[in-house]
Amino acid sequence: MAGNSDFKAVKAAQWETRKTAYQATWKTDLMGACGADPLYCCFSVFCPWCASYDVRKKALYNDMSRYVCCNGDCPCSGRMKEQECPEFCLCMEAFWCFTQSVASTRWMLQDEMHIANTKCDNCLIGTMIFFQYLSCLCDIAACLSGSQEIAELANLVDLIAQFLWVSVCACMQTQHKVQIEERNKNPNVARPPANPYMAPAPQAIPPPGGYPQGYNAQGAPPNFQAAPPQGYPMGAPGAGYPQPPPQQGYPPQQGYPPQQGYPPQGYPPQQGYPPQGYPQQQQMH
Repeated sequence: MAGNSDFKAVKAAQWETRKTAYQATWKTDLMGACGADPLYCCFSVFCPWCASYDVRKKALYNDMSRYVCCNGDCPCSGRMKEQECPEFCLCMEAFWCFTQSVASTRWMLQDEMHIANTKCDNCLIGTMIFFQYLSCLCDIAACLSGSQEIAELANLVDLIAQFLWVSVCACMQTQHKVQIEERNKNPNVARPPANPYMAPAPQAIPPPGGYPQGYNAQGAPPNFQAAPPQGYPMGAPGAGYPQPPPQQGYPPQQGYPPQQGYPPQGYPPQQGYPPQGYPQQQQMH
């Protein structure tokens, strides 16, 4: 039960991140997906399982070594021996868990490119799900009551629900395919993952008297940079890396200054010094 609670907490954090942190938009919304690629939309209508398989594989950059069942969105993910035969496992997922397969691909693309649904997209998806539940309730009511009128109503609601399901899913898979093509053309749309589970950085505790004037809240001196700029080779500071300030009252000079009283002024000696014929230093015996 504890593991199930942790799984639910992780999923809740993911949903909250998608609602609040993602600002990008789909290349095309669900209303315009059919017009963006009508041939693929028709393909998704008549063979939705094949389309789900195709879109997921393209979302993984055709690298099936990265495949995990339902993209890690279900408790069984990673426990189905996917790495032994990922192609077969993806086929089974697309056929037996079609709804989850389409949803997992959608969430994968949203997490990769920080994409948020439009209000129209959410309205269409919500309407499709609502009629699926309504159809189920009408079938239960018709079964319990035995009424012919309720049974006919249930059949009508079921037809509406199936029409919405087929059309919205086809547009959704076409939307995914168009977005993947946009990602392949512009790799910069893929962004680092927004990790909602990362613990916050530890806060520094100030000393009783507070930090000296000019020090920041982490207790570091002004203009302090803890690490060299990104991409800078470790071990050797250079341009952009802060250097220690010179000591007060002593200007920075290249080399060591001559000691006081050391002749002649202007060391090292100028050309012509010492005078010609000046006796050399004699060695002591």
